[in-house]
Amino acid sequence: MKILVVEDDATTSEYIAEGLRQEGHTVDLTAEGRDGLIHATSGDYDVMIIDRMLPGLDGMSLVKALRAAHNRTPVLFLTSLGGVDDRIEGLNAGGDDYLVKPFAFGELSARIQALGRRPHLKEETTVLSAGDLKMDLLARRVTRAGQEIDLLPREFALLEHLLRRKGRVQTRTMLLEAVWDISFDPQTNVVETHISRLRAKIDKPFDHELIKTVRGSGYRIEA
Repeated sequence: MKILVVEDDATTSEYIAEGLRQEGHTVDLTAEGRDGLIHATSGDYDVMIIDRMLPGLDGMSLVKALRAAHNRTPVLFLTSLGGVDDRIEGLNAGGDDYLVKPFAFGELSARIQALGRRPHLKEETTVLSAGDLKMDLLARRVTRAGQEIDLLPREFALLEHLLRRKGRVQTRTMLLEAVWDISFDPQTNVVETHISRLRAKIDKPFDHELIKTVRGSGYRIEA
């Protein structure tokens, strides 16, 4: 996932970023509330981790501003304010989850994964693309170089997931969770089989390959 961390304590932010990057996520860091708001509104993030006590613009005001702008990206509040009233206040401000410092990284990671799987409302894009490949989500129509491509429902869902994360590696586990709703790693080649079918339809008839295999990691789609 692509994750924004807005945390003014350098030790904490680097600790979070290092752990998330080791898990394969892309992480952007900022230490100031107003910079965080700029990042949040200009970047396409899957999840945001926001400290409540920030210089410039506090975390509560930051999240309220995002929600007022109809940005529905999931937010995990990270804070030393652990009272019941504090948690209620944070959730009412638009936060989706609330983790109190000090925390175990394993718990943070699990909460981030849960938020990333949760459907959330953004300004919905209705057309996704990569090079000459176009996906119309409303019409459920896929074309490449103007040529219509017939996809089965699961192939369509897999391609949509890759296009929404264009340029980012998606592991086998990520794809199983997102497309098949399997939260463990069974002994199945369903991902490989569907990737092969997709390639046969959207890559092999054309000159330029869009679906890339990242050896030892997973797959990504790029223009």
